[in-house]
This record gives sequence, structure tokens and C-alpha cells, in this order.
Amino acid sequence: MTNSSLLIIEDDHDLRKGIAAYFRDMGYAILEASEGREGLEVFEREHPELVLTDLRMPVLDGFAVIKELTRQSPDTPIIVISGTGAISDAIRAMRLGARDYVVKPIHDMEELELVVERALTECCLRREVDSLKLKLLGGETKVHPAFSPITTQAPAMLAVLHYLEVVAATSQPVLVNGETGVGKELLARAIHTISARKGPLVTVNVAGLDDQMFSDTLFGHTKGAFTGAERGREGLLAQARGGTLFLDEIGDLNESLQIKLLRLLQEGEYYPLGSDMPRKSDARIVVATHRDLRAMVETVCFRKDLYYRLATHQVAVPSLRDRRGDIPLLLDQFLGDAASEMAKKKPTPPPELAAYLEAHHFPGNIRELKAMVFDAVAQHTHGVLSMNSFLKAIGRERLNRPPVAVEEGAAVVIRDACGERVPTLREAEEALVADALRRARGNQGVAAGYLGISRHALNKKLIRGKDKIS
Repeated sequence: MTNSSLLIIEDDHDLRKGIAAYFRDMGYAILEASEGREGLEVFEREHPELVLTDLRMPVLDGFAVIKELTRQSPDTPIIVISGTGAISDAIRAMRLGARDYVVKPIHDMEELELVVERALTECCLRREVDSLKLKLLGGETKVHPAFSPITTQAPAMLAVLHYLEVVAATSQPVLVNGETGVGKELLARAIHTISARKGPLVTVNVAGLDDQMFSDTLFGHTKGAFTGAERGREGLLAQARGGTLFLDEIGDLNESLQIKLLRLLQEGEYYPLGSDMPRKSDARIVVATHRDLRAMVETVCFRKDLYYRLATHQVAVPSLRDRRGDIPLLLDQFLGDAASEMAKKKPTPPPELAAYLEAHHFPGNIRELKAMVFDAVAQHTHGVLSMNSFLKAIGRERLNRPPVAVEEGAAVVIRDACGERVPTLREAEEALVADALRRARGNQGVAAGYLGISRHALNKKLIRGKDKIS
């Protein structure tokens, strides 16, 4: 599964054609030259990603070719095809800049393929590292326009975006790990956009698909493949040709489906249901999951070989509670989006709303926050945005009792512009303590840790609450 281009410079016609045919079948774009000077002309014109060259050739030998290619493009990997007994020539070639060598006659094309794949992978990784150094060490904060739907100023999230920008142009799989609602599909769309692949982005959630549904959805079927298959149908892989296939919830695949996906990644081919003829795929694979695949590998719930195929490039997307500083930005964005969608004037949020939201755990992450904001705007009629729907959504709404009479020494009752009662500081504190105890299942030490206070301080607050009740 590759679009990489190879230049083969070899004066032995049969050997050159044999190598070319093998790698063309593997999905590589092949360029050929029968001697060194022609090889340099092809390289200058086509700029292939890797060069395979013989050493002993007429007109211009391989040593001169290596020297010139290294001068022109030092990052392009060069692999030498050296005759038996000419190891000293191969060593000399590597000193001039060649990356590796294979010995003629070539009996095992798969061995040559491994050498080529390793050289391309190393070259790709080196470029990625160099690009990341420029971005991260240079303190760059500007991100690619493809990430514009993602609102963030969090360093951890910006690091993820910079990394994905670098790896987006490669053909290797990308694994996006993160909790539900953090925006994994948005990242997949950005990866596809930056890759500039000509085909479409095709998305499928594989959770809950059984063997036949998975195979039919991805690989398609032939006429008569199963009862009711009156005509053949292309799968999503065929639809994604030249583009990107995004598989969401990849951690939910059973073992038999993991094997099918592994074959696709290893061989770049698949079998439609009912067919014994393999079909090639050049779709780039991006996968996402909320599960810990590494832990699943250790418990033999996920294939190790598939994990390492998928994890060539991987990112862990931080949860919203790990980037709380983004909440005011997201709140403002969603208020504008909701108002525009509902043809309303963008409401003004109460000053304390952002801080109140920052104290929430947000198990549903950005998706949960967006739902809260859209619901609040839908209910909004005039004045400052009410906090009532937010309080209900996060389970912190206090009793809707009438305000007590304000007396000397009593707490001040605060109302917003709509006349609605805003929780007091003590009420908000009591709600946080109650929520922490619930999450800790009554363990005061754990609850104190959630609140960032000592157990003694928590105990004092609980005693104060009991005194108030009594």
C-alpha cells in the first residue's frame, strides 16, 4: 500500500525489468534507466523517492551516480545492487552516500523489498523529526489552516496538531487515541486535507460490526456472494481509492476482523465477499479509538502485529479537563455557532459561567460542552444567558426555593439580569464536595485529592455542613 516512486538504474535488461515488475505489482511507481547518465537525467526530471543502482555500468558508473545524487539530494536513499564478490565496491559506495546494498543475483525479491521499505521508512522518519524540531524547538504556535475547526491554545493540543501536520503527507497509518468527544474525526479530516490526496475521505464506525458486515462494508461483495446479493457492490475501500479511509472505534474489532485489517495493511490488498481474486487498495488508513490498545495487546485482546502496524504514527488527544484553559474559547465559539444556526443574536454569558464550567469533569469532553451551549441558547430569550440549563446538565442545580429575607449578617442573594438566582459561593462549594464524595464512593481521602485539599480541610467542611443542617 504505497505510492512511493523508485528509480532503477541497471544495464542488465532482464534484471531491471524483473525488479520493475515486482515493485510495480507492490504498488510502487517505477522509473527505469539503462545506464548512469540516463539515470541522472531521469532523477532530475522526476525526483523519485528512492534509487536502486548498479555499480558497473557503461557511460557513467554507479559510483559517479551516487556521488552526484548525494550532492543534489542528500536525503534521497540510494540502494546499491552489487555483484557477488564485489563487497568492497559496496562498501566504497556506502562511503560515498549509499544507504544499503543487495548482492546479485537476487534470488529473493521479498528481501529486496524489505531493504527498500526500511530505507523509505527511515527517510520518512528523519524528515518528520527535522520538521518537528523546526516547529517545536522554534516555539511555533501557528497551525495549518486545516485545523481551523479545532479551537485551542493548550500547549499539549498544539503539539498534537503540529505532529499530525508533519505526518499527514506520509502514506503510513495514523492512530488517534482519545476519549469520546475530544474531536478524533475532526483530526482525521484535517489529516486528509493536509495530505492533499486526490481521493475522498471515507468514514466508518466499526464498533458492533460482525464479520460479514465488516467485510461487506469495507470490501464489498460479488453477485451471489450471499442470499440476497443480486448484484455486486463496491465497498468503502474502493470508494476511498486515492484518498483516506477513517476507521473509528478500531479497538472494538474482534480477532478475525483484526486479521483481515492486518492483511490489508501488510499487503495492500483485500478480497470482496464471494471473490477469490484479491484487489489492490491505495487508500491511506487513519484509525481512532478511546481504548488503550497497548494494554489490550498485553492482555491478548488486540493483536500485537496489528498494533505495531497501526502505531507507526500515533497521537493521544488530551481530554477537555486536561485543557481547561480552552473552555472560555470553546464557550465563545459555540455561543456564536448556536446563535447563527438558530438565527438569534449571540447571547452574553454570565461572567462566572466559564469558571463554573472549568470545575466540571466533562466526561463527554467537547461534544458535551457543545451540547450544553446549544441547549442553553435554544432556551434563551433575552438578556444575559441563563445558567439554569448548565446547572441541570452537570447535576449541580440547587433547590429552587424562594430567596430568604436579607438580614444583618445573612448571605447576600445574587440574581442575574433575568432575575434568576445564582448559586452562592458556599452552595457551589457544597456541590463540589458532594460530587467529589460521590465520585470517590464516600472515601474522604480520595475525595480530598479530587478537590486539591487535605483530608483535614475536607472534614472541617463536612462538619460545617452538618452543623448548618442541624
